Amino acid sequence: MKAVVLAGGKGTRLRPLTDDKPKGMVEVDEKPILTHCFDQLLELGADELVVVVGYLKERIIDHYGDEYEGVPIQYCHQREQKGLAHALLTVEEHIDDDFMLILGDNIFEANLADVVRRQREERADAAFLVEEVPWEEASRYGVCDTNAYGEITDVVEKPEEPPSNLVMTGFYTFTPAIFHACHLVQPSNRGEYEISEAIDLLIQSGRTIDAIGIEGWRIDVGYPEDRDEAEKRLQEGAEGEVAVASDD
Repeated sequence: MKAVVLAGGKGTRLRPLTDDKPKGMVEVDEKPILTHCFDQLLELGADELVVVVGYLKERIIDHYGDEYEGVPIQYCHQREQKGLAHALLTVEEHIDDDFMLILGDNIFEANLADVVRRQREERADAAFLVEEVPWEEASRYGVCDTNAYGEITDVVEKPEEPPSNLVMTGFYTFTPAIFHACHLVQPSNRGEYEISEAIDLLIQSGRTIDAIGIEGWRIDVGYPEDRDEAEKRLQEGAEGEVAVASDD
């Protein structure tokens, strides 16, 4: 399965860390965020990485070249940052089957394999990891409603009155049907082409979208303090693994 990594953003909220590099190249625990993403995608069985680049794209291309750990990398240039659905359309010609999608500014220690397994076994049209957040924070995210079967029935991007506190994280699987939906998306009030709108169009057309509850944690590295928190959690996890190994 191919894996798409969205890494074209400027990361303005991460300044000064992103003054001279894209946010995917900001280091967390001595490795760029993208390296963490790539490592996880390879563990999940990715046989090709399709990376959407934009701001200071040469920093990414020069660092990784045309392969990572023997897996080929294809770069696609998003010339303007107009939202996730817009970014996804830049890879359309390279995808002809089910694929993984990860936002290249997220650090995960979670059950990503459950999402991939659902896509492969159940033949869902899409599946993605969701998590519950405090109600007062839900309006910052794409908010989901689900039915009794765990299928997503509605997605709303950053609603003023969230219908639930269940929100999308930054890891998804899709069939190529998502591209047709992305072509139909209209700009939001923010002037962006939202991935949540594309997902909602899939739902309206009768497609099956499954929600997988997160087990573990993830951090969207949007601010310098997020980087610090992700680094702290990774180091605590590594220390815990060492302690378990020593007990054995």
